[in-house]
Amino acid sequence: MTELRIGVVGAGILGLAVARRLAETRPGAHVTVLDKEDRVAVHQTGHNSGVAHAGLYYAPGSLKATLCRRGIGLLKDYCAEKGLPYDECGKVVVARGEAELGPLAEIERRAAANGVPGLRRLDAAGLREIEPHAAGVAALHSPTTAIVDFPAVARAYADDVRAGGGEIRLGFEVVRLRRAGERVVVASPHEELAFDRLVVCAGLQSDRVARLAGDAAGPAIVPFRGEYYRLVPGRTDLVRGLIYPVPDPRYPFLGVHFTRRVDGGVDVGPNAVLALAREGYRWRDVQAADLLETLRWPGFRHLARRHWRTGIKELYGSAVKRAFLAEARAFVPELAAADMVPAPAGVRAQAVDPDGSLVDDFRIGRIGPVVTVRNAPSPAATSSLAIAEHVVKEL
Repeated sequence: MTELRIGVVGAGILGLAVARRLAETRPGAHVTVLDKEDRVAVHQTGHNSGVAHAGLYYAPGSLKATLCRRGIGLLKDYCAEKGLPYDECGKVVVARGEAELGPLAEIERRAAANGVPGLRRLDAAGLREIEPHAAGVAALHSPTTAIVDFPAVARAYADDVRAGGGEIRLGFEVVRLRRAGERVVVASPHEELAFDRLVVCAGLQSDRVARLAGDAAGPAIVPFRGEYYRLVPGRTDLVRGLIYPVPDPRYPFLGVHFTRRVDGGVDVGPNAVLALAREGYRWRDVQAADLLETLRWPGFRHLARRHWRTGIKELYGSAVKRAFLAEARAFVPELAAADMVPAPAGVRAQAVDPDGSLVDDFRIGRIGPVVTVRNAPSPAATSSLAIAEHVVKEL
């Protein structure tokens, strides 16, 4: 009997989770992960905030809600099994004024419908019991929201792939895909590999690789850089867990917030500004071809016309620390400019439809022997093991 060969494009946390699931459930199949970098988890996984989301915000019944709730349970068990950090430090979503009480109630409704355990509505005094330095008129407390080390989780997934007989081919940049009968031929600049099934989990490059596979009708990736500050060591006691604002429902971004890390540090951010390259983690990281592709995408032009005022505000906040600080101080008034230093940025692979709509839910499609993950934003890392189950069923 001929061995079934399955390829996975992308060695981030999602691609590795899919490969791990395949190696675990398809005995006799040979699984190969392909990635252009020289190590796993380089991009979105390696720049992740480290939050394991409990499922507060997502529309009940959506893939995000369903897979996040299953995924966080699987992730917690996996971290316990592997001895990886998993700290249920908890999270408060804070309403700054009366106008945010309605949106906060909607988050509470969604969270309850999604089965998020332990939810508690707090008044101002109750908020201070959880976060003594935080300010707000009310808050929603999620005690099971946790922090983890997602790059370490991804490396553990990679170890599982290899232990299950799979292969991880680093330095393999996918430049062409073609069908050869019932097989898919994947080409780098130097070699070709043939697979019976292929899964595309290419993150910031997912739309490009999906188009190579013939999935041309989906959204395009518009890269948004999220810039952070970090509290200096002597001021990390300002935050016990996670402090989030009530998000603007028009956007999939959650706004500037405080995130405790498993190493004890506390990050403040992010904003969301257009990155000048798909992998543009700094202002000086500019790729003219990437930027031109974004500007030519009809969906981006619609998006820019609709939301240019918000974009200018985010750009101003990133350029002037004073503006960034003002937003953060709305939640922790004691915060001072001297308490924050610049921290590494991340880039979010935001999928945008041709009409300018920001794609919010996971978007997973199939063309023949190829499954494409066209949109996997937060909480994809939290949901990785559950998404892997879903994708493998699609195969």
